[in-house]
Amino acid sequence: MTDRLARRDASVLMPHELAAALRDNAHHPWKPPVGGLAAALGHDVIHGLDMTVTLRLGRQVPPHRLRIVLDTVRPSTLRLFRAHLDDVELRATDLEWTYGRGTPVARPAQELLLLAYGRTLPAVPGDE
Repeated sequence: MTDRLARRDASVLMPHELAAALRDNAHHPWKPPVGGLAAALGHDVIHGLDMTVTLRLGRQVPPHRLRIVLDTVRPSTLRLFRAHLDDVELRATDLEWTYGRGTPVARPAQELLLLAYGRTLPAVPGDE
C-alpha cells in the first residue's frame, strides 16, 4: 500500500510539492492510538518479520529493538493475537529472554516474537 500511494503521489505532485509534503509532516505530533511507541515499533517489526522470515531472507532485527517489542508480550497480547501458548515456555536462543511456563520452545527471539503474535513459523530447513 505504501508503495502504491508513493507512486500515486509521485505521479501527480511536482518534486517541490513532494518535498513540501514531507517537510510539513516531519514533526507531526502523531502518536500510536494504542500501546504507545513500543506498539508502533512492534507493528513494524512484526510485519517486517512476517515477510522476511516467511521468505527466509535472513534479516536480523537488532537486539535492542527486539527487546522493546518482547517486553510487550503478556497474556493480553497472546489473547488478542490468538496465540495458543498455554503450557509453553518460550526461550530465546540468541539473547536472554523467556516467557511462560511449560514445555520449552527454544528458537531465536525474533521467531518467538512471531509465535507470541499468533504467527505460524515455517518449518526449519531439514525438518520439512
